[in-house]
This record gives sequence, structure tokens and C-alpha cells, in this order.
Amino acid sequence: MNASYRFTRHGRSRRALLALAAVYGVLGLLLIVFDAAPWLIGGIALFTPPALWDLWRNPAAGIILSDENLEWFSGRLEGNVDLAEIDRIRMDTRWDLSVRVTILTRDGKSLRLPQEALPPHRRMAAELTLRNVQIERHHFTVF
Repeated sequence: MNASYRFTRHGRSRRALLALAAVYGVLGLLLIVFDAAPWLIGGIALFTPPALWDLWRNPAAGIILSDENLEWFSGRLEGNVDLAEIDRIRMDTRWDLSVRVTILTRDGKSLRLPQEALPPHRRMAAELTLRNVQIERHHFTVF
């Protein structure tokens, strides 16, 4: 019997805060020191409200993997599947080096796990292997 594996990620992180501070710092530097056009700086700053919203709301996303089932949650989206129903889990490494995880069930359905809910893929593969779930790896496929 394995202990449950839990992974949780929050929207409010040090990395997000530092990234926003760096963006606003560069924009301020461009505006003040280099006398950039305010409309240009404002246009670039329009890309930052989603990150500010995540810092404010602090949404949680993650997975819980037990010996019986796999649960995931991300914002208002949540789901679960029994491990007995899983035929295999497909991990696709994409061109941006992120890993997309798809659950392929015995009845032919495919369930894609939300990217923000995923732990580091090597750790997830190790936890799934402990529970005898077959993992299929695909690297850099075009389609």
C-alpha cells in the first residue's frame, strides 16, 4: 500500500511576483529613461492583467494520486478516474518542452489533464509506475 501522492500549485507564487515586478520595472525604465511612447508602454502593459488576476485570486491546481484513483483540480475544473479504468497514460513532450498528459481509459475515452495541475513529469511517472499504471512516452511529435 502506497501513501497518497499530492501535488498542489498556487497562482500566487514568488516567481509570478518577480516576473511581474521585472516587466513593470522594464516598462518603467523604457518610459522614464528612454522616453518611450506612453501608448506603446500601455499597450504592452495590457498583457499583464491575467497575471495580476492570478496573484489576487491565488487559484489552486493539482492532483491527488492514491492506490485506487487519480483526482485532479484546477479552478472550477475537477475530475477523477479509478486506476482500474486506466488503460495507459500518454505523456507527450511538446516542442516548447512542456509535457502534455492524457489518460486513455479502457473504454476508449481520452481525458487530458490540465497543464497547471501537473507535477514535474518524472515525479508523476515514478508515482504512476509505483501503482502499476502503464506509461507511454512520445517526444516531439508534429501531430
